[in-house]
Amino acid sequence: MKILLPVDGSDLSLHETRFALQLVRGGLSASFVLANVQAPASFYEIVTAQDPALIEDAALEAAEDLIAPSAQLLREAGVPFETAVVAGAPAQAMLDLIEIHRCDMVLMGSRALGPWRRLIEGASVSRRLIDDAPVPVLLVKPPAED
Repeated sequence: MKILLPVDGSDLSLHETRFALQLVRGGLSASFVLANVQAPASFYEIVTAQDPALIEDAALEAAEDLIAPSAQLLREAGVPFETAVVAGAPAQAMLDLIEIHRCDMVLMGSRALGPWRRLIEGASVSRRLIDDAPVPVLLVKPPAED
């Protein structure tokens, strides 16, 4: 089974990676696609950049730094994975990655948006994936606050 695991270097992202490893230790035979979605370059960045490749390189370097902690956990556990870095709207980018990498499932965290934030920001990325992904989406709740 190939699982898309969006990561951003946050503590929540590491929590999701550890949960994925629990599934593997429990007997799930899986490989992972560690994905990071970068915001596309702004109009200002494009216009002022002396070299557009510099913007791309900076985004790639940032993404690699954000993926590194989760990659290290999977590497230490001997779990196969590949990485994917894309720019764009997060939900659409992940929907594209599901198809490109032929993923069988998405494992991602959920952040509960309150009704006001949901009204202002619209549907969350996880909600969009639940609604639109052609594969199952497993949401990992954040760890309980002590």
